[in-house]
Amino acid sequence: MGLMKPDLSVQIGSIKMKNPVTVASGTFGFGQEMADFYDLGRLGAITVKGTSLDPWPGNDYPRTVETPSGMLNAIGLQNDGLDAFMNEKLPFLRQFDVPVIVNVVGQSLEEYIRVSEALGKTEGIHGLELNVSCPNVKKGCMAFGNTCEGIAEVVSAVKSVTDLTLITKLSPNVTDVVSIAKAAVEAGSDALSLINTLLGTAIDPWKRKFRLANVTGGLSGPAVKPVALRMVWQVAQAVDVPIIGMGGIMNAMDAVEFMLAGADAVAVGTGNFVNPMAALEIVDGIEEYLRSTNVSDVKSIVGAVNS
Repeated sequence: MGLMKPDLSVQIGSIKMKNPVTVASGTFGFGQEMADFYDLGRLGAITVKGTSLDPWPGNDYPRTVETPSGMLNAIGLQNDGLDAFMNEKLPFLRQFDVPVIVNVVGQSLEEYIRVSEALGKTEGIHGLELNVSCPNVKKGCMAFGNTCEGIAEVVSAVKSVTDLTLITKLSPNVTDVVSIAKAAVEAGSDALSLINTLLGTAIDPWKRKFRLANVTGGLSGPAVKPVALRMVWQVAQAVDVPIIGMGGIMNAMDAVEFMLAGADAVAVGTGNFVNPMAALEIVDGIEEYLRSTNVSDVKSIVGAVNS
């Protein structure tokens, strides 16, 4: 039909993405694990696994369990620490034409500051995603993200030590996600990502035991999508910064729903476990949707559910 190729590019702070699709932290490793499947440069951005100052061993096993329409995980942000990321993981990612966003975790304010400061001085990193919402660690993370004061403290502290685009990842395990979002933005967050996982658990009725060693874990997958979509829509009404929407995005139509609700970009998480090609198929599917609806620029569908 000769339709022109739609413009898929979006911008999150200073991060220029060639399309609105990234991957959710913790579901894509550090990129190398997925590079056999396709050219990582075709993604809009890569968001790597949570990175802490020192290595974290994570939680005891078992730490994942499948649930109807989703999964529970209690990995506990296992990672090899900042030095290993910069020396062993990052060099591999630099060969691809794709922005790298690092998910930053910490057990204390000081750790967030030190990791963020070091990453801000490192070539090849384009943004920081502050993880103040992981429900699977005993200290830090969700403890900060559960209150307006806590989130403001972390965001403003990190903002003072780096010029990188700062994305704050919000927890759905709060009474009022909008007030938390506003607090993050007022403290200097350049963008927001939401949602992180919902707190849940599972029990083996025959053994009468919890299925996770950690007892509770984070629920992700299609089961959380309606909650995630509602929260993205609410937050998009209330703040004036870019939003990366996530939570149960399995296909292009899921992604389009998030963008219509107000997300400027989307992240594919649990979908990567089901189908390693998911993120790329979603990029192609969004383009096909734009063509079929005669839309020339993906940015014009952001928040368009109200029109």
